[in-house]
Amino acid sequence: MRLQKAMDKKVTPYKDASGSKKEQVEQMFDTISGNYDGLNRVISLGIDQKWRRKVVNLVAASKPKSILDIATGTGDLALQFAAKTTATEIVGLDLSEGMLSVARRKVEGSSMAARVQFVKGDSEALPFSDNRFDAITVSFGVRNFETLEKGLTEIYRVLAPKGTFVILETSVPTRFPWKQGYHLYSKGILPVIGRLFSKDKVAYKYLSESAAVFPHGEQLNNILRKIGFIEVENKPQTFGVATIYTASK
Repeated sequence: MRLQKAMDKKVTPYKDASGSKKEQVEQMFDTISGNYDGLNRVISLGIDQKWRRKVVNLVAASKPKSILDIATGTGDLALQFAAKTTATEIVGLDLSEGMLSVARRKVEGSSMAARVQFVKGDSEALPFSDNRFDAITVSFGVRNFETLEKGLTEIYRVLAPKGTFVILETSVPTRFPWKQGYHLYSKGILPVIGRLFSKDKVAYKYLSESAAVFPHGEQLNNILRKIGFIEVENKPQTFGVATIYTASK
């Protein structure tokens, strides 16, 4: 019952501000876009890079011709797809123009520019036709969806039959002592790092809180199955502080 109440709680970045969660998330990422990459490396102790490489390998194994990276942020994963796969079209989509401006600078003038494009868009109203992409990924983004099932339904719609869908998302360890250590880090240390190094003093507090209430493991598996995804699996990473989910259509 306590877990269900936590899942039903809508966590927003700015609790006293007006506007939808979607609008607040856009504002937050616009604000922190300049130092987002560096701060992520500090917060995760660099382990997020290892998780992302696993996502890239999973996608590359399916040999997709087209890839959509939702919540692409500053484009790190999209650029790794360009380097490690033979896909001829890679689209990075994000709600935040601030993040996308950083991503575009990374690809500008490079040999990847012909294969990679970054577009501003809403994950819950994707500007693409049905069955459009061979592979779709979301890294640390699904918990920011305004309505989780609506976003996942849109992803299902634009994923090609037999396509690959991969989610990388934070999760909460369930075993001692990792569970206790995670709570200490996320509630005590993470907000302090955010206050010290970010222009937005509440952003990293929100990221911690949203991770704590987001459904993970078998709960998210069941939501994916409800949408219609098949071959759904979850693979906990680094004692369960993150999870990689794979599914198909």
